[in-house]
Amino acid sequence: MDRATVVYSDEALLNTPVTLTNCDREPIHIPGSVQPYGFLLCLDEQTKHVVHASANTAQLIGIGPDELLGSGLERLLSAGALAEVEQLWAGLAETPKLLGTRLDQIPQRPYYKLIAHRHDGLLWAEFEPVAETQSAPFDLASLNLALGHMLAAGSVLEFCQFAVDQLRTITGFDRVVMYRFAEDASGEVVAEAKRNDLEPFLGLHYPATDIPQQARAMYLKNWLRFIPDVSYVPAPLVPAMHPAANRPPDMTYAVLRSVSPIHLQYLRNMGVAATMTISVIQEGKLWGLITCHHLTPQLVSYEVRELCLFIGKTFSALLKTKQQQDDYAYQLHIRETQVRLFEQVSRHDNFVDGLYQRKPTVMDVFDCGGVAICFEGNIITLGTTPTQPQLEELRTWLQLNMKQDLFRTNSYVQQNPAGISIRGTASGILAISLAQDPGDYIIWFRPELIQTVTWAGKEHKAEVMQDGLLHLSPRQSFAAWSQEVDNTALPWRPMEVTAAEEIRLHLSDVRLKIFNELQARAASLSKLNTELERSNDELDSFAYVASHDLKEPLRGIHNYSIFLLEDYADQLDADGVSKLQTLVRLSQRMEALIESLLQLSRVGRQELVVVPTNMNEVVDEVLDMLHPRFEQTNTIATVLGPLPTLRCDKVRIREVLNNLLTNAMRYNDKPERLISVGVAPANARGPRGTGNPADFYVFYVQDNGIGIEPKHQEAIFKIFKRLHGQDKFGGGTGAGLTIARKMVERHDGELWLDSVPGQGTTFYFSLSKYL
Repeated sequence: MDRATVVYSDEALLNTPVTLTNCDREPIHIPGSVQPYGFLLCLDEQTKHVVHASANTAQLIGIGPDELLGSGLERLLSAGALAEVEQLWAGLAETPKLLGTRLDQIPQRPYYKLIAHRHDGLLWAEFEPVAETQSAPFDLASLNLALGHMLAAGSVLEFCQFAVDQLRTITGFDRVVMYRFAEDASGEVVAEAKRNDLEPFLGLHYPATDIPQQARAMYLKNWLRFIPDVSYVPAPLVPAMHPAANRPPDMTYAVLRSVSPIHLQYLRNMGVAATMTISVIQEGKLWGLITCHHLTPQLVSYEVRELCLFIGKTFSALLKTKQQQDDYAYQLHIRETQVRLFEQVSRHDNFVDGLYQRKPTVMDVFDCGGVAICFEGNIITLGTTPTQPQLEELRTWLQLNMKQDLFRTNSYVQQNPAGISIRGTASGILAISLAQDPGDYIIWFRPELIQTVTWAGKEHKAEVMQDGLLHLSPRQSFAAWSQEVDNTALPWRPMEVTAAEEIRLHLSDVRLKIFNELQARAASLSKLNTELERSNDELDSFAYVASHDLKEPLRGIHNYSIFLLEDYADQLDADGVSKLQTLVRLSQRMEALIESLLQLSRVGRQELVVVPTNMNEVVDEVLDMLHPRFEQTNTIATVLGPLPTLRCDKVRIREVLNNLLTNAMRYNDKPERLISVGVAPANARGPRGTGNPADFYVFYVQDNGIGIEPKHQEAIFKIFKRLHGQDKFGGGTGAGLTIARKMVERHDGELWLDSVPGQGTTFYFSLSKYL
């Protein structure tokens, strides 16, 4: 509401009983009566004669209102005082002016404060009695201190608290509260100074109906309202009607104006006996009220009220600056948190990890109760959020109803009635889309507003009916407000919506950058793979040709060396025979190496011949072939349990088993060499993660041999890499395990080992079930 707002009153209700059904239209600006702690005279602007007098003049000054009508102020004032009043009339407007004066024409010459203003075609003279010896309350030092504290306040709430503290110190009221209006015209107590024994009102909310529109309109015009005794009996005006209108005079700016009986009842229900209210107006709009309560009647002097009004107007003038400080501080928090969050996002390979794994998280950017990060089918939650099934339902709803990249509401139930089940944690929702495809979101939550507000103090039974009428009380008002804000959260501020949009855009840029990098990397890898395949083909071809072509001359060298030993050994000395024998051994070793190289090249060049294979038969064939050597070396091989039938290249898997069983026999120095073959446990996993029983068969070959040091366990798979000398453990070329691993990898599996030096080694190999 601002100054241009019309007065929401109905003059047709004049002289009609005021009830809860019509109080929002009560013509409170023309009550036709005053509070009786002072008296009122209205004068004609031209003649300066009294045209209205309050009925209590006889009680206060001994002259009835009928006697005052038609006369001037000379009935009350001396000539000197009358001259001072005459000077007030010049330039008088709606803003009141104060004059202290004696009523010299009245017995005992009482001392009064005369408060004058001009409005509704009348000159208003209001008289408040005061003690002649009353000292002036104005204290410049105290005022300076109060304003200094207010100026130093670092936030709006601190600013409010300083104001109520100072006003309670100045006035002595039992309770002073700062009441702030929300966008929906409801109100909240945001600061309070009170007696220690009183129940706190801080944090209470009230519905908009507690302060009717016409009262708010008057609060914009008249900054201060004062009721020294809420149990007063109004003193009517005599006569009741305005001399030039068919209604009572407009008392909008009158200090003594009588107030609504509904308001008085409300105050009595609260246990309040005296009250003063100061408007807080910002840029022509009613921002809030400073309300003072006292439990016993209390007459506060006009000068003190003016001092309070000065503080209230100063508060109003400074309020925007304090709000800007709050907004700037919150904006700064958002910006700083965003920058740190974006830095974290950029440091993670998976940008989602940067949103929640370290502080600050995406939840810390602005005020909320919780956050859900929905990405690629997963939901990560922070803070207080709905359950996973509820979040899945919300994500589905967003997919169907979120038309833009950003969605916000402070009452999800109004958008989706099914949202009532999550109102406690998610009445307010702010969501941003992370991709063009629906389903990926960041969703911030705010709880239902009523969940965050608690009535402070004891519960009291409120009297609902009295004399057949419903009477309001603060607790009843709080309950009414609770119903109004049901299913509603605090609204999302524009700067929060902007921050969410900036996060969305930044993450979009990050995802685009990642996508471009992945595309470039994929193109580079594709090129490298093509070159690598060509290079491997060339190497395989070279190895095949070289090994095939080298075998012929090498076989000739071997044969001629044998011929020389057979035919000319008797013509050579012992050294010559030894050298020929060495030549034969070297040629044999070279042939074995070339044969291994040929087999390795064949593994890479030849396609798999995949057929259903009974592994029991394959193992039996290999054991049967190795049986003579096992007998010579006292080797016992055991097959544990039936082995499965699977699809594989039977010949190559036979070679794998032959190599592993031969090595198990060979690299063993025990008197009894033990080997076992079987299906590995379900939890066996290779270095690359293969082994899941749903996708792989995993077998093992275990021995009680010499074992392998951990530092050598990967080296043994390198081509021609031997851990022992040529003359130890039966020799060998060092290519067998390399060939075996490559054969297993052609079956989309892995070959790995687990070994304890001196105790034995277990080789595992996995074979895919999808060949």
